[in-house]
Amino acid sequence: MTLDLDFVRAQFPALAGEWAFMDNAGGSQVLRRVAERVSDYLLTTNVQTGASYEPSRISTARVAQSREAFARFMNCDAGEIVMGASTTVLLRFLSEAMTSRLGPGDEIVLTNVDHEANIGPWLKHAARGVTIRWWRCDPETFELDLADLEGLMNERTRLVCVTHASNILGTINPIRAIADIVHAAGAELCVDAVAYAPHRAIDVRALDADYYVFSVYKVFGPHHAVMFGKRDKLLELDNIYHYFFDKSRVPHKLEPGNVNYECAYGSIGAVDYVEELGTRSGAAPGRAALEAGFGLVAEQERALTAQLVDFLASRNSVRVIGRASTDIAERVSTVSFTVGDTSSRAVVEAVDRAKVGIRFGDFYAKRVVEEHGLSKTDGVVRVSMVHYNTPAEVDRLIAALEPAL
Repeated sequence: MTLDLDFVRAQFPALAGEWAFMDNAGGSQVLRRVAERVSDYLLTTNVQTGASYEPSRISTARVAQSREAFARFMNCDAGEIVMGASTTVLLRFLSEAMTSRLGPGDEIVLTNVDHEANIGPWLKHAARGVTIRWWRCDPETFELDLADLEGLMNERTRLVCVTHASNILGTINPIRAIADIVHAAGAELCVDAVAYAPHRAIDVRALDADYYVFSVYKVFGPHHAVMFGKRDKLLELDNIYHYFFDKSRVPHKLEPGNVNYECAYGSIGAVDYVEELGTRSGAAPGRAALEAGFGLVAEQERALTAQLVDFLASRNSVRVIGRASTDIAERVSTVSFTVGDTSSRAVVEAVDRAKVGIRFGDFYAKRVVEEHGLSKTDGVVRVSMVHYNTPAEVDRLIAALEPAL
């Protein structure tokens, strides 16, 4: 089976316009069904949850349906889903909720390839005597070596934080292998999956991460985010809500101020959409359809990535940052590069004129850009495609890039 692009593109109203959107790692386009759900919530059930009257009961059920949808999306239980405004916010909440469990002499391992969302919140614990240890990538290949991680682990390690896929490199990291190393040392694993979630099916049971978080606005939905946490781990976390919320009130003790109800309800549309891609290919509804839908997504994106990477490889002036492989297991369809000493800003601004939306900079993965001398070219040029992009749009991008390379 191949992806029905006519069906796919008809689900996203913005794609009917003049622009080709290839800045999707910053935020994807939104499904019509998502916007309709948000509108329906606001216009028919915009009341506080938890009351006895009927509109409130409906509102409560709709928010619960969102947890159930993302439990299906990630293969976990609905009670293990924490919701919030963004991955950055949820990781800050998680860090705060781990305060009583981290103290002088404890150690946290961070990488220098992560988005700052999975770095900054953990650095704050250094002021309380927690030691921060860095798992740094190879300066030439930008790869994280598992042997280096093993060398960092010891009996004082409490937490390892890593990205599933780099939002600059596109590299897919071997999360299950990392989890095995982390758990063998008695530590916990926190995974930022923002740059992975739009591209591949997620199975947190198979990955064995303790915490796993991503933003729904990168996965065809509204500005909303979800975090999986193993039930026993969530129960151990501090309450960061009102004093009368005890530690057993999971997930609500980790959602201060309540969640955005309309975004939670609207986000169900993104899960339903991927599932529909799978059922249209013949898969049974549920997890099987989600996996089949993402299988179609992955193959479509592999072809687009190969089209772009093959072109970039033909230009001596271009350096692809990260893996050149376009294998589905190796990378997602986010491709970054530099052009000699040319400003990445100049390259992107040339492409703007062709109504193709790409981007330059460090994308809040500032440490890897600065540590490896990429700031001198205004960061990297990043092309971040998703399954609704087309070969014709990649051709448009290439035609716009050629004069600048």
